[in-house]
Amino acid sequence: MNISSLQEQLDITFNDHDLIRQAFTHSSYVNEHREESFSDNERLEFLGDAVLELGVSQYLYRNQNSMAEGDLTKLRASIVCEPSLVNFARELNFGEYIRLGKGEEQTGGRDRPALLADVFEAFLGALYLDKGYDVATQFLEKYVFPKIKTGAFSHAMDYKSQLQELVQQHKIHNIEYSIVEENGPSHDKEFVSQVLIKGDVAGVGVGRTKKEAEQRAAKNGLDSYND
Repeated sequence: MNISSLQEQLDITFNDHDLIRQAFTHSSYVNEHREESFSDNERLEFLGDAVLELGVSQYLYRNQNSMAEGDLTKLRASIVCEPSLVNFARELNFGEYIRLGKGEEQTGGRDRPALLADVFEAFLGALYLDKGYDVATQFLEKYVFPKIKTGAFSHAMDYKSQLQELVQQHKIHNIEYSIVEENGPSHDKEFVSQVLIKGDVAGVGVGRTKKEAEQRAAKNGLDSYND
């Protein structure tokens, strides 16, 4: 693997090049080179998973002040899940740096989702060991957190769409939202919304914006619908 190219791409210089090599070394490569003392990336993946979860949790806690614990958990899960990690790895071209065994290479392992997700976490684990938590967080700030800001994971929190899909499965099409209360001064409003299904109140939600109130009403509607 071309360590110099990868470090230049990321604008990161590792002190321990063995760590970054290990992060991109699949077990199939180790198995085919038993005469050499290579280590695969599985232990680094384990560590990187924890670093990623802590970094994302900290970011959400600081930047989603009005979000309840359950919603924070759901949003975090959508960020650290395999499909998201695969997208991060692909955008960074991590696939081209992986050291694979010949069999894995021939069967398309370089673009296999599970493998790419593992490499992303392993790299984060290596970065944490080599540079510390602050630099690992800076990496997340550059490549992960901006996607949260732009709403790349908003689908996970779109309770209105989820409720719409659920009621349509039951051949129900009459669903509507209304703001039933507005409280507080103009600079600090609080809205109360309710969602009606076939004319009956299915959920009520409170938020700082009408949209947030409707989403929370939809979430409560989903919860009551699923009970």
